[in-house]
Amino acid sequence: MSDAALRKPRRWHILVFLAPAILIYTVIMIVPLAETLWTSLEGVRDGETRFVGLENFRVLFGDPRWSQSFWNALGNNFYFFAIHMLVQNPIGIALAALLSIPKLKGVAIYRTVIFLPTILSFVIVGFIWKLILSPLWGVAPGLLGTIGLKGLFAPYLGVEAYALTTVSLVSVWQYVGIPMMLVYAALLTIPDEIIEAAECDGITGFRQFWQIRLPLILPTIGLVTILTFVANFNAFDLIYSMQGALAGPDGSTDILGTFLYRTFFGFQLQQGDRHMGAAIATGMFTIILLGVSLYLFVIQRRIRRYQM
Repeated sequence: MSDAALRKPRRWHILVFLAPAILIYTVIMIVPLAETLWTSLEGVRDGETRFVGLENFRVLFGDPRWSQSFWNALGNNFYFFAIHMLVQNPIGIALAALLSIPKLKGVAIYRTVIFLPTILSFVIVGFIWKLILSPLWGVAPGLLGTIGLKGLFAPYLGVEAYALTTVSLVSVWQYVGIPMMLVYAALLTIPDEIIEAAECDGITGFRQFWQIRLPLILPTIGLVTILTFVANFNAFDLIYSMQGALAGPDGSTDILGTFLYRTFFGFQLQQGDRHMGAAIATGMFTIILLGVSLYLFVIQRRIRRYQM
């Protein structure tokens, strides 16, 4: 048999099927990303756009007028992410564990009610919670008063110490259904034989979840973690709808997304600067890329070794 006959046939049909997706992804994602990276390396000098290298990043990190706002937004972003990691994801895992109880009735109703806020518009969510928390016409003071806790009420969205935490908890309320559904789906895929074997060994209840179920869903929890990280460092919409582009009071709720918006498009008396905006966007992309790389090449490998 000749060498030509032994050669594997070239599967050109694979490229044909992939071509539309690759083309759309390139136009929508790759080209804008490349344009943003290039724009961050340009600047306006003497009325002309010129290549300035890393000058925009030097200004962003070194000029007090820019660096103070940038580091404040970055710190707030990490706090925003920490609230979701410490509140949203544990609650989502706990809800998923409760919904996976075989004898629980009305599971479909509970799933729908918890997941419903996720599909609501961020404008609706932000507006509703601003009404609820308003000290003038909101229902929160009255509700706290009915249970004797009216003294705990404060204008949370108007106080620097509480504003970011309040907005973060509103975001948790809206999106807690996503980790719940992902973990719930992972719990349903655990083979019944494993659970039955654990019950035969007397491992039931919380102990069964901690020793048997939780290790088996660690890859899903890792996925939830990285999705939370990416979503939080791309966040913008809810804070914009609740606190405006200035992310008040006094920038206490300012994150990278709102800082990028004001810088790129301008706001009130602040003139937009697309080159500095592109530099901020490049910084956001770098942070997200580092976080995703850490998960893929370090955390995910350790999870696999743990399971083996």
